[in-house]
Formats: sequence, structure tokens, C-alpha cells
Amino acid sequence: MLCWGDGNPRESSPFINNVEVDRESFFERKNMALFEEEMDSNPMVSSLLNKLANYTNLSQGAVEHEEGEESRRHEVKGPRMGTFIGVYLPCLQNILGVILFLRLTWIVGAAGVLESFLIVSMCCTCTMLTAISMSAIATNGVVPAGGSYYMISRSLGPEFGGAVGLCFYLGTTFAGAMYILGTIEIFLTYISPSASIIQADSVDGEAAAMLHNMRVYGTCTLVFMAMVVFVGVKYVNKLALVFLACVVLSILAIYAGVIKTAFDPPDIPVCLLGNRTLSRRGFDLCAKVHTINNSTATTALWGLFCNSSMPNATCDEYFAQNNVTEIQGIPGVASGVLLDNLWSAYSDKGAFVEKKGASSMAVPEESRASGLPYVLTDIMTYFTMLVGIYFPSVTGIMAGSNRSGDLKDAQKSIPTGTILAIVTTSFIYLSCIVLFGACIEGVILRDKFGEALQGNLVIGMLAWPSPWVIVIGSFFSTCGAGLQSLTGAPRLLQAIARDGIIPFLQVFGHGKSNGEPTWALLLTALICETGILIASLDSVAPILSMFFLMCYMFVNLACAVQTLLRTPNWRPRFKYYHWTLSFLGMSLCLALMFICSWYYALFAMLIAGCIYKYIEYRGAEKEWGDGIRGLSLNAARYALLRVEQGPPHTKNWRPQVLVMLNLDAEQQVKHPRLLSFTTQLKAGKGLTIVGSVLEGTYLDKRAEAQQAEENIRSLMGTEKTKGFCQLVVSSNLRDGMSHLIQSAGLGGMKHNTVLMAWPASWKQEDNPFSWKNFVDTVRDTTAAHQALLVAKNVDLFPQNQERFSDGNIDVWWIVHDGGLLMLLPFLLRQHKVWRKCRMRIFTVAQVDDNSIQMKKDLQMFLYHLRISAEVEVVEMVENDISAFTYEKTLMMEQRSQMLKQMQLSKTERQREAQLIHDRNTASHSAAAGKTQPPSTPDKVQMTWTKEKLIAEKSKNRDPGVSGFKDLFTLKPNQCNVRRMHTAVKLNDVLLNKSQDAQLVLLNMPGPPKNRQGDENYMEFLEVLTEGLNRVLLVRGSGREVITIYS
Repeated sequence: MLCWGDGNPRESSPFINNVEVDRESFFERKNMALFEEEMDSNPMVSSLLNKLANYTNLSQGAVEHEEGEESRRHEVKGPRMGTFIGVYLPCLQNILGVILFLRLTWIVGAAGVLESFLIVSMCCTCTMLTAISMSAIATNGVVPAGGSYYMISRSLGPEFGGAVGLCFYLGTTFAGAMYILGTIEIFLTYISPSASIIQADSVDGEAAAMLHNMRVYGTCTLVFMAMVVFVGVKYVNKLALVFLACVVLSILAIYAGVIKTAFDPPDIPVCLLGNRTLSRRGFDLCAKVHTINNSTATTALWGLFCNSSMPNATCDEYFAQNNVTEIQGIPGVASGVLLDNLWSAYSDKGAFVEKKGASSMAVPEESRASGLPYVLTDIMTYFTMLVGIYFPSVTGIMAGSNRSGDLKDAQKSIPTGTILAIVTTSFIYLSCIVLFGACIEGVILRDKFGEALQGNLVIGMLAWPSPWVIVIGSFFSTCGAGLQSLTGAPRLLQAIARDGIIPFLQVFGHGKSNGEPTWALLLTALICETGILIASLDSVAPILSMFFLMCYMFVNLACAVQTLLRTPNWRPRFKYYHWTLSFLGMSLCLALMFICSWYYALFAMLIAGCIYKYIEYRGAEKEWGDGIRGLSLNAARYALLRVEQGPPHTKNWRPQVLVMLNLDAEQQVKHPRLLSFTTQLKAGKGLTIVGSVLEGTYLDKRAEAQQAEENIRSLMGTEKTKGFCQLVVSSNLRDGMSHLIQSAGLGGMKHNTVLMAWPASWKQEDNPFSWKNFVDTVRDTTAAHQALLVAKNVDLFPQNQERFSDGNIDVWWIVHDGGLLMLLPFLLRQHKVWRKCRMRIFTVAQVDDNSIQMKKDLQMFLYHLRISAEVEVVEMVENDISAFTYEKTLMMEQRSQMLKQMQLSKTERQREAQLIHDRNTASHSAAAGKTQPPSTPDKVQMTWTKEKLIAEKSKNRDPGVSGFKDLFTLKPNQCNVRRMHTAVKLNDVLLNKSQDAQLVLLNMPGPPKNRQGDENYMEFLEVLTEGLNRVLLVRGSGREVITIYS
């Protein structure tokens, strides 16, 4: 016979993947009988290993992969890719791109070989350090499809994950815009300049016309590419290899051209006037005059600078003073031009592109005549700006990790392929810088659009066998990169949307029936269009640099945090990482952000910060075992260890409240307003522990305890109470409350104040323990040196939505026990509910006190405390003890004696309690009507008659009831009479002054040292607060909680 434990259904383990397993097979071997009861929740190791070995792949989310396991088991997986095809080549293709072909020569010309080397080294170091961190994260467990976003979000939590994921998405989208602009620039500048739709009226308007053309063509290209992506991604993937071949061929052509220049430099003449470079678009012959049939004639160049073609024409002064010379644009590796190009040549916008060291006759300051065929700089150049333009050319290192779902062994392929790709591309970039500087003349390097080369691509003129290899190759590679950006970005947005961490993005998680992200593609195209409307490659590049740098910074941060926390789950297979490298990478990313553009950097951080806060407040609660949660735990531990175990300084004292809640039979909270009051008192500051006690044993009451805790947490959320819930299951309520008072909190973060509701049902005999528990709790808090707040009539207290437009908070300061009475109204008035209430402080003067001086002293004390309140001193005149007081005391003692001496049935107890209560009420109204109380309370009518007593005696012959004859000779205890007198007198004064107050705060007298008088103590408190709506009885801990000192 098999034993099935407790028979409760267990939660199916994710390791078993919900596969039905024949239970009989588990228990075939007798040597496993010891564990058979737990087999359904704790599978045998052999079964577990079998499931894990056949593990396929995870989907995007953390929980979702468990839900989708059933469908995934039926999928037939295609052939998986290795390191070379799956990681190395995609990274290579993404890293080498538009900047290499269109801007690298210009960067070398402007910054010089040395500073260009520094720029490239910084950017490549940044990506290499990021790749090391990324490799560590990627090899720490199975990498699901979703790549970089998945890695960051699962390492740093949903807030950082969402913020960085969206930054990465925006970066990829703007990269698409940059690639499209690069494609159009190659087409309009180098392939077909005549295709321009908008023509410039003058030379000055050429730049503006070019931008308009870029916008028109760019928009058309974007629409076309978006349609291609919408129709089918498979076409994009098939073309990827073609685009990659274009990149590789172009780079090989560059190296071939460099080698060729060593022994056979190409003949590419460049025309200089003095030291200024001339644009070769309006003339062919680089000379002022030339000889035709033994006669001298002016050239086309002369006509551009002079007002006629005659030799005696009036010419531009600089043209007249300087000679026209022709130099070789690409003198070759062996020419020594490298020395001229070592240093930077930054310039302002519209400056002449001048050759260093060339002879030139200076002329007086001239107005730069428009229309002259000079090569001018189109933008101002400086080091930091060039960093921003260059950085996009090293992005693309995530291409391998984004394909993690298609790799045979992602943990091995991602680090190897990515780092090899970065090493390869870094070598290509650094060698190209040196080779460009060594082969090409400086003025040609600084000629961004190749105007001195008759509008040819500078890098194309260097290449072998033909410039068209580079032009066509770069055109197709940038076109392909744009398509891939438009393919990747919507998928990334879809992944973020499906994670459900950003509510307003949920619509973008939907798509076509085959899962293609239609809505995400539409949004991507719209964002991409904003980049295209900027129209300048040099303006778009720094924008996407920001987003990529921020993404890389957080990858480094994720690795550093995980390494420093030494989380047990942090066991990367890639071992060549260290937190210092990650920290260095993070610092370098941050530095590069501000180097590129400090205002773009601040804007990008603002966007990320807004997304972070939005997810924090509105996003779904996700628990991904992320590093930031681990960091919070470590920080909390550190802070707790730093907090002193002893009491804080008076200046730092604030009520750290333990709220004692009572639960009904359905585990619902009896007095929800107690939590409302807690929220109003705390305003989210300090420690709040919401405690409750369930009666029973933990094994039997576990389900009820969980339900009660859920109910309490739900109510805390509704009432906006920020704090912790602590529920205790104990054999009786008294012990449970004592345990909470002793052990709630942790280390220095312990409560110093207990808040509870007044036990309104203490007189009911079906609840005999309520008043005993209450009095014992009062004693416990006193022994623990904790303050106690008791809310009477708590159900009349205001909700958080209510607002008192007027009224008073009355403080009755009878004895000083630490100043908590002063502090509580001040804290309450910080909340909107009590903000418009005025604070009044009453204190009681005895016969011997000088009430005028007391009022002055109290006003001065409040002034020093910086608390504004009205002050009133109430004089209590000594007078005789009233008959009502005697009667009330006597009945109280009678009742106590009777309940002790008689063993009444439940019905009799209730009837007795009711009779005493009725007599009590009648006496009170009679006493209120009398003007002069009698001197001695001789005649007091007893509730119990002789007949009743005989009947009880005949019913119950127990010898214990013989003491009833004492009831007829009972004299009230003088101590009790005095206490009742104080309670009655104070109650009269309270009703007179504070009956209409919104809240009355009152010193709570301590319980009697002799436990025999506990029930009398409850009666005193009841009399003291009778007739008041909302009362907060305050019992201080005895230590000062408020100070006049700064």
C-alpha cells in the first residue's frame, strides 16, 4: 500500500514541465520508501536530470516560459548555428557600417592620426569592456531569446530593465534612421547627383537643398523598407549574407588599394590656390592661363574668379596674389605624408580647407564671395563632437546575444564570437586610421564630400580595383543595416510590451497571427521618421550614441553589481571578468556620454529616469531575482547593522508603530479605521508593523494565517499604509500579543509605540478574556518601555478621504510622561485629514497651583517646542465625593465580588451585567439632576434581593457560595472611591470643554499593581472617557520624545 502524505494536491514543479509521470514507477524500489510521501513535490534526481538534459529554450518572460512549455515541446527545432555564423559574422556586419565609408577619412583629417587613434581606442575599449561584462551575464545560465534586454532586465530588475530596454530600442530605431540617411547620402552624392528633386538657386543654398532631398528620399526609402519588413522578415534574413559580402569585399578593396599605393600610387590631382583647396566641379584645368596654338588664353578657373575672360579683367584679390598649384591627392604609403597628418586641424563652420605648409600670400580681411569654387567646411569640428559622430560605428556588439535563441551553445558562442568580432573590427578601424593618414593628402581627408575629387568618394579613390566597389558595397551594406534595424527594433519593443512592465506599451505586444509585431513596426517607423527629418547624418549620430552608451553602461553596472553582491546564483561560465573591469567600462560609458554632448546626455538620462519612475509607480510587480533587489537587501542589512541597538536621540524620535489588529471569524480586519489612523499619523515615514494574532497551532491554522495576511496586506494597500505585516499563530491571544510586543521588528528597527483599539465588548460575558488581555498588554508595553496608544470608538475615526474643514484637536495634559501628547497632534496635522484642525492644550491645576503662572509657563514651553496651540488651564475645585461616585464604586465592587463568588450560568451572567448597567445609567441621570449631593450614601438599593439569593442557594448547594452574606455588609474601598471620584470629575471637565472636539488626546492612567483590581481599572477608564466621540488614550514610555533644543 502506498502512503500519499496528507493527501493535499501539490504545486507541480517547473522542472517536471507538467509531464504526466506514472507515479507507480517512482516507488518501485523499496530503498526510496523513506521519501515516498514527498515524491510528488520533490522528484527523484534521475527524473530531474532527464528533464533538464532535454531542455530546449526559454521564451521572453520569466514566468511565461513555464506556461508555454507544453507547446514548445511539440516544436521541431531547425539546425542551430555555431559561433562563426551565429555570432561573429552578425557582429562584424553590425559593427562595420556607414561611418567607416562616409566619415572615417574626414575624422582622420580633422582630428589627425594621433587624436583619431585616441577616439577609436576609447570607443573600442568601451565596447570591449562591455562585451566582457555581457559575456559574464550571458553565460550565467541559459540565455533566452531576447538578448540584451532580457539580460539587463533580469539582472537589474524591471525598472532598470524597462528604462534600458527602451533606450536600447530608441538607439536601434535611430540607428535605422542613420543607416537610411547614409544610404541616401551615398546615392545622391556619389551614385546619381542628378537625381536631386529640389535644386538650389545659388551655391549658398546647396546645403539646404541637399537636406530637403535627404528628407524626401529618406521618407520614401523608410516606407519601402517598412513594407519589406512587414511583408516578410525571411527576405531580410536571406539578403543578410549578400549585405555582409558587400562589407567584406569593400574592406578587402581598401586594403588592396593601400598596398597598391606603395609601388604604384594613383594619379589623382588636387588643385590648390595658394594653400586653399579648390572644388573641381566648375573647371577641368588647374591653371590660371594655358597656351593654345602659341597664344595664351585664360582658363575656366579664371572665369570663376574674374569678371571676364580677358587677361586684364578685375579678379579676386586672393586669386591675383596667389599661384595655382596641383598636388597628388593620394601620394601613397611611402610618401611620408603621415607626418603631416599626425596633428589635428579643427576648424569653424565655413572655413577654407587649407594645406599646411603651402605658400600663400595673405590678403586683407575679405568678405568671402559666394560662388567661388573653394572647398569649405560644412560644420564646426572639435574633438568631443567627433567622438559623438564616430561612436555609432562601434555599436552592434549585441547582435550575437540577440540571436541567442538560434545558437547551438549560446554560453560558449556569445563570449567567443563577440570578443573576436570586436578585436577584428578594432584592428580594422585602427589600421584604417593609420593607413588613411599615411596614404591620403590632408586636404583630401578633410574634404568630407570629395569636392576636390570631382565629387567622388574619398575612400573609393583609394580602393582597388575601382571606386565603384566601395560606392556600391557601402550603399548595399548601409541599406541592409537599415533593414536589420527596422527588423530588430520592433521585436525588442514587442518583448518589452509582452513583459507587461510598462502598461501603456501593452498594445505593441500584439501583432499578426504569426507573431510579427505590426503595431511595434508602425511606432518604430514613426520614430525613425523623426530621425530622417533631422536629415543630417552628423546630427543623428550623437543621438543614437547616447542611447547605446546608456545601454552599455547598464550592462556593465549589472555585471559589477552581481559580482560585488556575490549572489549564490552568480556563477558565469565565462571566467575572464572582474568587477573593476565592469566599473571601468561603466565609468567610460558615462564619460563618453558627456564627452559627446552633455545636453544630449542629460536628456537621455532624463528619459531613462522618467521611464524608471513610471515603471516604479505604475508598472506590474515583477520578481525576477534581479541584482538591484539583492543590492537593496545588502543595503538594508548594512543599514540595520549601523542603526544603534539602543534608543535613538530625542531629536530623531518618531513613533515606530506596532498596530494590533483584531480579526473576525472570516479572517477580516474588525477595525479598518485603525489602519486609516495609522496612515494619518505616520504619513509614510518611519516604521509601521501591522500585527495580529490567530488562536490555535501553526500546523492547523497555516491556511487561515495566509488568508489573514493577504487580507491585512490588501487593506494596507487600500489605506495606503506603508509597512510590514506580521501575523503570529499562538495557543492563546494573550501570549501571541506578548510575543509580538517582544519580537516584532529587526535589530535597531523595532517599534517603540503600540497602537490598539479599545475592547468595546469587555463587559460582555461571552468574551471574558478581552479585558484581561487588554490590561496585560498595557502592562507588557510598560515593562518593555514602549508607548501605548488606545483608540476608543475607533470606528468613528475619519477615513483617509475625509477632510475636517474646522474643529479642534484637544490635548489633555495631566501628567508628563515624555511629551508624546504634544508630538502626536503635530504629526497628525501633517496629514490632509487633520490639517485644518486647531490644536488646544488643556492642563489641570490643583488648589495649590498658580493657574496664571502655569498658563504662561506652558505657552513659553510650546513656543520653544515650535508648536502653535491654544493653551487653557482648567482648575479642579476640591469638593465632596458625590453619592453617585460612591454608588458607582460600590456597584463596580459588588459586580466584581459576585462574579468571583458565584458560578453563574452564561444567561445569569448576562442578565446580571445588564441589570448593573441599567442601574448605573439611572443613577447617573438622577445624580445629574440634583443640586446638592447628600453627605453620606446611606441607602443604596442592591440589585440582588433576598428571594433571589435563596433561590440561587437552593439551586447551587456548593459551600463556595457561603460568602454571599458579605455582599449586604460591603463597604466601598476608599482607594477605589478616590479613583472613581477623579474619573467622574475629569469626565465632567472633559465633556464641558471637549465634547465637540474632533479628537481628544488624554493621558492614560496605568493599571493597578495589584492584579485583583484589573476589572475596576477598565471601569475607571470607561467612566473617564464616557460621552466623548473620538478619544486617543496615550501612555508614554517615560523617556523624552520631544525637545526644545536644535
